[in-house]
Amino acid sequence: MSEQEKNAQAYWKANLRLIIGSLIVWALVSYGFGIVLRPMLEGIRIGGTDLGFWFAQQGSIIAFIILIFNYSWRMNKLDKQFGLDEE
Repeated sequence: MSEQEKNAQAYWKANLRLIIGSLIVWALVSYGFGIVLRPMLEGIRIGGTDLGFWFAQQGSIIAFIILIFNYSWRMNKLDKQFGLDEE
């Protein structure tokens, strides 16, 4: 296996780790906190409503926006690390 193929495999492996990590956070925030754990979060109040409802309505949207920026920032870092950056 050539050095270029090893580099490509390492890049793809790092990219998959980032995608899987992002999907885990997405599932935890949207399904976990908003649906499954909502009864446990019911007693905690934030912004005039319980925390489970807040995650289902507002928190998941904020988490998605943070995930987008985090993915973009980390992919740019990963591209630079493997010499695939645009600049």
